[in-house]
Amino acid sequence: MRLVSEAGGRLRRAAEEEEKERPAAPSHHSNHQFSSMKSKFFNELTHLPNHKLKMPMWAVGAIVFVVLALVASMGFCLYRKCCNKGKKPKKVRERKGGRGRRKKDKEGEDGEDKKGEDGKEDEEKENFGKLEYSLDYNFNDNQLIVGILQAQDLAAMDLGGTSDPYVKVYMLPDKKKKFETKVQRKNLSPVFNETFSFKIPYSELGGQTLVLQVFDFDRFGKHDVIGEIKIPMNSIDLAQPIQEWKDLVGGEKEEQEKLGDICISLRYVPTAGKLTINIMEAKNLKKMDVGGLSDPFVKVVLQHNGKRLKKKKTSVKQNTLNPYFNESFSFEIPFSQIQKLQVVITVYDYDKLGSNDAIGKCWMGYGASGVGLRHWSDMLANPRRPVAQWHTLQPEEEVDAALKAPIR
Repeated sequence: MRLVSEAGGRLRRAAEEEEKERPAAPSHHSNHQFSSMKSKFFNELTHLPNHKLKMPMWAVGAIVFVVLALVASMGFCLYRKCCNKGKKPKKVRERKGGRGRRKKDKEGEDGEDKKGEDGKEDEEKENFGKLEYSLDYNFNDNQLIVGILQAQDLAAMDLGGTSDPYVKVYMLPDKKKKFETKVQRKNLSPVFNETFSFKIPYSELGGQTLVLQVFDFDRFGKHDVIGEIKIPMNSIDLAQPIQEWKDLVGGEKEEQEKLGDICISLRYVPTAGKLTINIMEAKNLKKMDVGGLSDPFVKVVLQHNGKRLKKKKTSVKQNTLNPYFNESFSFEIPFSQIQKLQVVITVYDYDKLGSNDAIGKCWMGYGASGVGLRHWSDMLANPRRPVAQWHTLQPEEEVDAALKAPIR
């Protein structure tokens, strides 16, 4: 015990001498904290058993100094972080602001460039070509005679840089009678030289508009509108014949009018060379009469190499838009002709006083596409068996144009 007390006394004296030699602390509060911590440490140290005290005094002092330095550093870092939070150096703010301004300026320039490009595209799209036509009115026969002469610089609608143009001619608001020119293959400046006549009293002519629509023919899809000309008849003087050029304007394609559907059965017996066509029924036919109904009948025409071979027609069904026929027609067609045969089906509205108006058409056989081709192929693949199929009726002029067009 005496040895321990002597050792403790030596430690106290050494600590007091070091304290005298150490320079004064910067503040009274820090001196007080350091003195209390030091006295507490040495008090605990004096109570340790002798076998546990294995480090010299200089090492203990170094450890204490390192710990205090770490605590001071952490405190300083926390202070800087709390005080400077949310503040950014001025140079950083300027750099970011410059980048933002440059980005906005660039977006503005890009927007102006895009607007300029869009404007150029619109100007290019406005050039659809021009059409030369003639108008004359025959006062004796009450007939308006429309001549489709030629076109120039038509817009190219096909991938090869050409078009297959034809012109559709009709009157608004009455679209009952429509005419079409022949299709001119791969020609952007076609010559038509075709005339069409509308029987309209002169007193009724002023309230109508003549429409000349130029289409690009497409055998396997919808026909695209190249451009159109609309001529209000009350804006022209028909006292003298008119012949003039006019620029085409972009026209929207006529909305496809629903004309109805017809169910047809086909049967072919190759050994007997016998083709049987059964007109079964029709549904949702277009209203053709004033009372909102129609008097439909069906005409069947067989064509080979563009020539009519035979024709038949069903009975008339009065006042109905969903007629049931179930009428069969048989034709003798050798197998050598069946490969290039065309069957044209036309649904008419019967009119006692005037000409019968076509409601719609469809066709099957050589050169057909879509449902018409599939139905014909199914019939040939299943000899001696009847094959039934619904067909959607198409406008008469579209089917006629497709039949006249050369088969590729």
